[in-house]
Amino acid sequence: MSKFVYCIFYALSLLPFKVLYLFSDIIFLFVYHVIRYRRKVVDRNLSTSFPEKSDAEIAVIRRGFYHWLCDYFVETIKLLSMSSDEMLRHIEFRNVDEMEECFDRGQACSAILGHYCNWEWLSATGLAFKRYPNAVMGLIYHPLYNKAFDDLFIKLRSHQGGVCVPKKDILRFLVKYKREQTPYLFGYIADQTPKWENIHLWLNFLNHDTPVFTNGEKIMRKMNDAVFYVEMSRPERGKYICTFRKITDSAAQMDDNVITQKFFSMLEQTIKNEPRYYLWTHDRWKRTRQEYEQRIADGRLKR
Repeated sequence: MSKFVYCIFYALSLLPFKVLYLFSDIIFLFVYHVIRYRRKVVDRNLSTSFPEKSDAEIAVIRRGFYHWLCDYFVETIKLLSMSSDEMLRHIEFRNVDEMEECFDRGQACSAILGHYCNWEWLSATGLAFKRYPNAVMGLIYHPLYNKAFDDLFIKLRSHQGGVCVPKKDILRFLVKYKREQTPYLFGYIADQTPKWENIHLWLNFLNHDTPVFTNGEKIMRKMNDAVFYVEMSRPERGKYICTFRKITDSAAQMDDNVITQKFFSMLEQTIKNEPRYYLWTHDRWKRTRQEYEQRIADGRLKR
C-alpha cells in the first residue's frame, strides 16, 4: 500500500507548478464552498483572535487562508521530486551565516517555529549552508498511525537531505551528534495543542489563554544550542522567504520558559502581519485553564 501511495503522489509531484496551482484552485472551490472543511473551527479561531476586525475583514482572511491551505497541499507534494536548484528558486533562506558562525565555534543550533506558511519546505534549509554542506538538518516528528502516509511524509521531508527523528528519540540523536562533533540544526514546531499532562505553562497568545509545553526548550537548554526563531513570509504564490532570527547564543544561560515566551511573542507578530498563512483549522484552544485546574483539583492531573 505504501508503494502505491508513494507512486501516486510522486507522479503528481512531476507536474509543473502552474498545473499544480490550477489543481489547487479546483480543490479550493470544493473545500471552501462544498464541504466547508472545519469552517466552524476556523471562524471561531479567527473571530476570537481578532475581535477588533469586522465580519468582512474576517471573511477576507478566511478565504485567503483556505486558498493558501490548498496551495500548501500541492506545494508539499512537489517536494517529492524538486531538485535542489528548483527548490532554491522557490525559497530564500536569510541569516544562515549566523548559524554557520555558531558552527565555527563548535555550537549546534535549534530552530523554533509554528504552523505558519509552508513549514515542510524548511526541510531544504541544509541547501543554504555554504561552508557546512554536511551539517545535519534535523526534523522532529510524531509518527503517523497510517504507515503508508507516515512513510510518504518521511520521504517528503528527507528528499532535500532532512533527517527525520521521532520525538521520543531526539535526545539520543543530539547527544550522538554532539559527541561526534557534527554540526546540526534541528527544528521544533512549538505551537501544537499539548495533552493535559504535558501542559507546562499558560501564555496570552492571539487574545487567548493558551496552554503550551516546554519540552523543546528544555532540550535546547540541555544541549546549550543557539536558538533561532523561524520567520516565514510568502511574497507571492510559489515563493517563500525564511529568515532565521536569533533568540539566544546560549540556551543554557536562559531562565526557564523565556525561550518559549519569546517564540510565542514573535510568532504572534508574524501572524498579525499576515494572518492568512497560519493553520487556523487546528483547534488550538480546545483546552481551557478552568478545566485544567478542575482536573488538578479532582486528582486527575498532578502539577
